[in-house]
Amino acid sequence: MKYLHLDPSFAPYTTSIDFEAFVFNGGEPHIKIKDQNIGEEVTITHRINSFNDFGLVLVATDALKRMDVKIINLFIPYFPAARQDRVMVSGESLSVKVYADILNAQGYNQITVFDPHSEVTPAVLNNAKVIQNYDFVKQCLETIKEEVILISPDGGALKKIYKVSEYLGGIEVVECSKKRDVKTGALSGFRVYEEDLQGKHCVIVDDICDGGGTFLGLAQALKEKNAGKLSLVVSHGIFSKGLDSLTQLFDTVFTTNSFRNINEEGVVQIPVVK
Repeated sequence: MKYLHLDPSFAPYTTSIDFEAFVFNGGEPHIKIKDQNIGEEVTITHRINSFNDFGLVLVATDALKRMDVKIINLFIPYFPAARQDRVMVSGESLSVKVYADILNAQGYNQITVFDPHSEVTPAVLNNAKVIQNYDFVKQCLETIKEEVILISPDGGALKKIYKVSEYLGGIEVVECSKKRDVKTGALSGFRVYEEDLQGKHCVIVDDICDGGGTFLGLAQALKEKNAGKLSLVVSHGIFSKGLDSLTQLFDTVFTTNSFRNINEEGVVQIPVVK
């Protein structure tokens, strides 16, 4: 097995195929694979931060097929548009299926993703292999080294967090909720379904942190219910509005390198694959 790491700063496996990638002036991604004796099976890895990243995966796949590679696998830890797994208002796209249909057309032997937003992604994706967040959360708690409560930020996270709790031996879970305006995206009405958290270390577990509004609002609600230390564990750290507000409210922010590399005080980044 050989690996084609399309993102030079994300190479989860040791051996890598030599290539050159660039973008034409018209905006089209392109690739030239320099290694010629690459065998019959190759795994492409990439972090999808844009549609150009996605396009590079596709042109790399075509290049490998033209080199007579028989078996092509794909590892994209952050699956694009996994959050767009339902149509909320008229006129929207079911974007997760758009991406999945394009990948399914490539005929990959296996597509590996890490902690997708819901069960929709593996349902619409052919030959999907899901890496759950269980071991990632376990590593985070081993770093904390004290008794904690797991916090489910909303109803969508409940099913997954109880599976994490079971995997970790039955850690206590506290459920929370919020209101979201589906037209504007505005958040309000954060609720914690526990009267007194008794100063315990509360660990919010979720799959994605984008702007961080959910976690900032929830942190305040947890403090009002007598939470002790706060930690945030998110599989995919986009952090589109930066980390300053989060690191001020949370003792530690844990994430992986599934989306980008981070080197900031107060943030612990754990590799998706060791």
